Amino acid sequence: MSTPPANPDAGWEALHASPTRPVRAVMRWVRALDARYPFFWDLVPVFLVALIAWGELRGDDWREQVQLDGGVPSVVPWIQAASFTLPLMWRRRYPFATLLAMGLPTAIAIWSGLMSGTTACVYVSLFGVALRSSMPRLASSVALVVLGSLAWLARWPPENPGRAFVAFLIQALVFVLAGFVIRIRRDYVVALIDRAARLEIERDQREQLAAAAERARIAREMHDIIGHNLAVITGLADGGSYAARKTPERAAQALDAIGATSRHALSELRRLLEVMRHEPVVSAELAPQPGLAELDRLLARVREAGLPVRCTVTGALGGRELSAGEELTVYRVVQEALTNTLRHGGPGARAELRIEHAADGIEVTVSDDGRGGEAASAPAGGQGVNGMRERAAVYDGTLEAGPRPGGGWQVRLRLPARQAA
Repeated sequence: MSTPPANPDAGWEALHASPTRPVRAVMRWVRALDARYPFFWDLVPVFLVALIAWGELRGDDWREQVQLDGGVPSVVPWIQAASFTLPLMWRRRYPFATLLAMGLPTAIAIWSGLMSGTTACVYVSLFGVALRSSMPRLASSVALVVLGSLAWLARWPPENPGRAFVAFLIQALVFVLAGFVIRIRRDYVVALIDRAARLEIERDQREQLAAAAERARIAREMHDIIGHNLAVITGLADGGSYAARKTPERAAQALDAIGATSRHALSELRRLLEVMRHEPVVSAELAPQPGLAELDRLLARVREAGLPVRCTVTGALGGRELSAGEELTVYRVVQEALTNTLRHGGPGARAELRIEHAADGIEVTVSDDGRGGEAASAPAGGQGVNGMRERAAVYDGTLEAGPRPGGGWQVRLRLPARQAA
């Protein structure tokens, strides 16, 4: 098996240095000229064939090629040459009609026996049919050319009719195959251009989808960070203002907790903004994405804000650890559920967090006995419950959120066990 070249650009360098480069440059120039002036390119073959006809008919040498007894009038070969030449003007737009238009000069040639150089226009038009027309029309054109050849051989039989017919047939097949080869190559180039355009469109669409997914992810992160920490700060500020009138030392504790929560929120926002700017995170104050290990600190901040939370952890994952993304999902769901309880639970509300590990996955339940079920079901901006469901769906999980039968609100997250890579 051959090994690929060490330099991937070697193929392109060899192509640019190949001897056919001048030929390709000329072909590009010809195609550009044809695209800019198509009428000029239609006239070129007509002009060349007219020169050949003029060179053949300006003297009396053509009379020696006439096989009809008594000869023909001098105007007949000129009519024949003009009838072969002029239809070439429309060989590209109407190739099949061009071939049919040459029936008159072909009949004159068969009648007079004058086989001049302009009769090659029949093969040129046959080439155009093979290049641009449908298969039925190509078959009809080949049949007409074969019939014309047989009529000529019947009218003026040579010494070896079979060999002459094979020669006619080979000439027709050469022009048909040439048209097919160019047609296949042209269709292949068009297909490559179309595929490149579709790949470019698909690439742009993938980039747009990735950008939209990233915007949605950042929106969820911003909602979780800002919404939770502001809710904690609001609860601490309300509690501090109430405690300042009775126990000033509790107000100072509330202010310290507000400062710590604010610094934590700023740290998370800074980390998120660094990621958005695609800059390396080098500060020692920045922490990785939160997970199960950060739940204790989260619960402590929520308790400081005035919401009593009881946490229960049971079971084991059967030797399997959650991935960082799964731990982040659990953390954000717990954070969002407790934030909604802080906002909408009302005074005296209590919350409970249950984390149940099992061999088939993990189940997290956050419930409260507050009065904010209806408000929590429709969070501002639609980023609350919907964002939690989107996070769970990433890991084939489910999330249920709704009011409890005895009052309050409950959020239940289930993440199935995933096979380790």
